[in-house]
Amino acid sequence: MNQNEHDLDPGQTPEQQDGDSPLHAELETLRNELDQLRASSLIERADLENQRKRVQRDIEMARKFANERLLSELLPVFDSLDGGLAAAGPEPGPLRDGLELTYKQLLKVASDNGLTVVDPVGAAFNPEHHQAISQADVEGAAPGSVVQVFQKGYLLNDRLLRPALVVVARHD
Repeated sequence: MNQNEHDLDPGQTPEQQDGDSPLHAELETLRNELDQLRASSLIERADLENQRKRVQRDIEMARKFANERLLSELLPVFDSLDGGLAAAGPEPGPLRDGLELTYKQLLKVASDNGLTVVDPVGAAFNPEHHQAISQADVEGAAPGSVVQVFQKGYLLNDRLLRPALVVVARHD
């Protein structure tokens, strides 16, 4: 037995016996370091979890908008098909039928990849999805409604890819 063990009162720990002993001070220092290490570990764990969530969000956004460039480059093709259908006239025929079939197939592939057409004739003007290029007095049209679409707009997974160019009914 060493000297410290002889000096203990029964039922008291060394910390209770002598609060100022070097052993007690070292024990307190070690406890403080342990508490700091635990806190640091919790902070690092939280940081890693936040980083994991951020990377997961970034990956999801990359997947969601990975084909944005390709779909943007296809918009003139949609416009050309729209123009071809308008030029073909309303009468059925092999040219019109072929253009419609091609247009529908292309729209199906694009919509399967998150593309949505914004063709708002009759809808209320929405500055988030439409770009007004003029106003017109149109009998029977509600003020502020879209009366003509010059160029369709497109959304990619609810994010505007291109606004629709529209004519809006004039307010009185």
